[in-house]
Amino acid sequence: MSDSILIGGSPDGPQGITLKRANRHGLVAGATGTGKTVTLQVLAEQFAAAGVNVFAADVKGDLSGIAVPGVPTPGWATKRAEEIGVTVTPGAAKTVLWDVYGELGHPIRTTVFEMGPLLMSRILEATEAQEGAITIAFKIADDRALSSKTASDFLLDLKDFRALLNYISENSEEIGKKYGLVTPQTVAALQRRLLQMEMDGADHFFGEPAFDLEELLKLQADGRGCVHLLAAERLIQSPRLYATFLLWLLSEMWESLPEAGDLDKPKLVFFFDEAHLLFKDAPRALLDRIEQVARLIRSKGVGIYFVTQSPADVPEIVLSQLGNRIQHALRAYTPSDQKAVKAAANSFRANPGVDVAREIQELGVGEALVSTLDDKGAPTPVARTKVRPPNSQVGPINAETRRRIVQESGLSAKYDTPIDRESAHEILGKRADAAAREAERTAESEAREKEQAKRDRQDRDTSRSSGTRARARPRSSALERQTGRVASNVFNTIAREIVRGIFGNTRRRR
Repeated sequence: MSDSILIGGSPDGPQGITLKRANRHGLVAGATGTGKTVTLQVLAEQFAAAGVNVFAADVKGDLSGIAVPGVPTPGWATKRAEEIGVTVTPGAAKTVLWDVYGELGHPIRTTVFEMGPLLMSRILEATEAQEGAITIAFKIADDRALSSKTASDFLLDLKDFRALLNYISENSEEIGKKYGLVTPQTVAALQRRLLQMEMDGADHFFGEPAFDLEELLKLQADGRGCVHLLAAERLIQSPRLYATFLLWLLSEMWESLPEAGDLDKPKLVFFFDEAHLLFKDAPRALLDRIEQVARLIRSKGVGIYFVTQSPADVPEIVLSQLGNRIQHALRAYTPSDQKAVKAAANSFRANPGVDVAREIQELGVGEALVSTLDDKGAPTPVARTKVRPPNSQVGPINAETRRRIVQESGLSAKYDTPIDRESAHEILGKRADAAAREAERTAESEAREKEQAKRDRQDRDTSRSSGTRARARPRSSALERQTGRVASNVFNTIAREIVRGIFGNTRRRR
């Protein structure tokens, strides 16, 4: 089966996925503990060996064992290989480790603008009014209304988004006339959610250097593919961020990759573990986006494989796009479980030798009901299959091995050091500082004018007071002169009388 990916063996013969139909998407379903992770590991290492790159989220850390060869010891793997007639050859797939938080692999980032308003609204669990505010924020950035930068250079990280929301709140009246009303209460609610995201560590995801999608398409020198693993043990604790991040990655590939038509094998196979998180409480617009991506991305040479507990976790409109199906055991403890079992059984092409509704509940660990697309694109009859063991290690790698893989990838210089260039946070901060300085200068100028006006009033009051005293002073001098003349006359009269008394009257003496 050189043109197929071997899943395992069944009474009807080997079961696998035809490489030419591998981009018709698929489903790996089953209850916890039924063997989905090992099945995923088997598929990933064989796709890589066939020259197909793989991207997978490692939600438990177990999938990292694909990076090192398995150890051939007697046990279930050896027994299973003998049962289905395959040879286990210890080997490893070339693996690149990624981590949103930069702890267990190379940081993987994108910008706020590249995430877009729809997915940002999803992450923030925005209400309708808040979605409108987010859309307006992106529109303002896209219009280059606040700087000469393009939106892709303006809106990079959460600091930029926070600064832009603050700007909208502070200028709500002016912005409302052009873009629509955004209330301060709406902005305040979004700011609180951004703060919570930052506390959860989501700020590590937004920024630069942004992840280059070309990393997922590079083959090894010998033509084999690489397995790109996203460490998601911590990320899965923020379910909406986890699901939205993977949807963003799919959307970016869909928008960026050229049309490829029908290839002999996919360029990339994408495994979406815990897929139910993508659809839980998703609004209609988001479901439409997922359905559109799932329907069209296969023409770009990409296959999507949803990994979840039950087919019922996936909406029918998306489930109808999944031609390759691997169904591990389901448990029917409740009426809803029984309904899910019945629905899963009805989704397979019938096989007279398989009672799907019964066997789906009896499957052991590492067994699955398998139906894939044949060369003509038709689903094969369902077969009860024992999944083959992987060639790589089953179980997680240790910390030292992880560090070595990260160091040997050659990507540390490109991604490990964050870049914080001038963007909305700095630009709007400078505008705010300039506005504050201008307001301060205006206030100082107004204060000086008021002080000058006060001094002018005081000077006018002083001048009027001085003029009054000047006019009063001449009237006082005339009175004094009058008094002086009277006193002088009295003095002269007294003086004459005294002289007469001493010398007598000359006329009388004669």
